[in-house]
Amino acid sequence: MFLQINNLNKHFPTKQGNLVVLKDIDMAIEQGEFICAVGASGSGKSTLLRQIAGLDSPTSGEVKIDGERVTGPGPDRGMVFQHYTLYPWMSVQHNTEFGLKLQGVPKKQRREQASYYLNVVGLTKFAKSLPKDLSGGMKQRVAIARALASEPKVLLMDEPFGALDIHTKESMHEFILDLWRRTNVTIFMITHDVEEAVFLSNRIYALGARPGTVRKEMSIHLPERSHTVKRHSIFHDYRDELMELMRRHGQEAVAAVA
Repeated sequence: MFLQINNLNKHFPTKQGNLVVLKDIDMAIEQGEFICAVGASGSGKSTLLRQIAGLDSPTSGEVKIDGERVTGPGPDRGMVFQHYTLYPWMSVQHNTEFGLKLQGVPKKQRREQASYYLNVVGLTKFAKSLPKDLSGGMKQRVAIARALASEPKVLLMDEPFGALDIHTKESMHEFILDLWRRTNVTIFMITHDVEEAVFLSNRIYALGARPGTVRKEMSIHLPERSHTVKRHSIFHDYRDELMELMRRHGQEAVAAVA
């Protein structure tokens, strides 16, 4: 198994005692899969992503990538955030090169790698532009190119399209699916948007809240991956099942707090 999460637990100390954010998380992901973890606020999605990224350590359990235990950040994982995190004073080219520069990659090599991935995301002619001259969707494509430039084994995405308007979001959905098919990179994405998860992923982990636990694993088999598929009954069935699951989880979380 390529990406493994084994019995992962995450607690945070509070004045009232330990706050259990993630409990007994187990996931097994094959290379080249597109996985979405979907859950409402309080389900620990972002905390889980931080464990995979190596930005935080679990209280117990482990994350393994290609057999190696994750103990911190590394070039085998690229990260794309909801907000674009581009440096406003840097050109698109230099923003894309930035991670490679931090890794000590020689100038010529990082220029070539960054240029290649800017071409992959269709932004070669904007290489000299500043972020202020780009649309929201274009900025997020730069962020994706920067993450891919390090040629990671896994692309981690933290609600990457949440800040976009609906039309740009739909365009980016088709873009990221095309990119995934061409690069065969493993993608692990978190979202609270059920339709987004069903449309993009080939498997979904639905997380319950307080504490975050895996309540359901669902394989997605759609007849096509274009926006016309949203009119198919099978798409509606997947969506409705997940929506009902999240509704029940929300009611349980409220009852637990009351």
